[in-house]
Amino acid sequence: MTALLRYQTSLLLRSQRWLPPFVLYAAFLGIGVQSGQPVLDSLGYAAAAVLPVAAWLVRVCATNEPPAARGCTSAAAGPGRAHLACLLVALATAVLIGAAATLVVTLISDPTSTDHQKRVPVLAAAGAGLLVALVCALIGTAVGALTTWPLLRTPGRAVPALLLVVLLALVAPGSPARAALTDLVSGSRTGTVPAPVLPLAGAALLAAAAVAAACAVTSRRSP
Repeated sequence: MTALLRYQTSLLLRSQRWLPPFVLYAAFLGIGVQSGQPVLDSLGYAAAAVLPVAAWLVRVCATNEPPAARGCTSAAAGPGRAHLACLLVALATAVLIGAAATLVVTLISDPTSTDHQKRVPVLAAAGAGLLVALVCALIGTAVGALTTWPLLRTPGRAVPALLLVVLLALVAPGSPARAALTDLVSGSRTGTVPAPVLPLAGAALLAAAAVAAACAVTSRRSP
């Protein structure tokens, strides 16, 4: 599995297809996060954007290889394992982007509540922001796994489905991502740092189920 992960990471880096989601994410933060804003609000803003980035990265990794190369990889390592490596590399990349954004946002933000009247512990806020970014990365990975190859093969169906499900994951009641982001916003209003344990557990379960389903379908379909 280590060799597959290295191979998929190398493919992602050399393809430079990671640049568009990364640049758009950086622009999103540059526009929406300003120095001196309440830290929990800013962390929520940064974490929310990790979700579409993760879904986009899954699509990039899942479609990086030409069909012939994908067939060779599947024959050598098994189609399920090969696809799993794609999804894990996308997830790890999204988590790294979210972690870096969390660090930067924490450093430039004001460690206070929304009304700037209550102090917020910086380390606790950074930890909560990191967990919420992880929740969004997991949900984004689940969305990407369910809306790209091999479940949806044509871009005409896959891309609109990805965008729609990303939107639902951010706003639909019961979504772990929405719950975690809501906790951050509510915590900013009261000056308390939330611990998004339940949303993280739910996100992990959904991501595991989506990844398992995608890998199972991959094993049954030829590239």
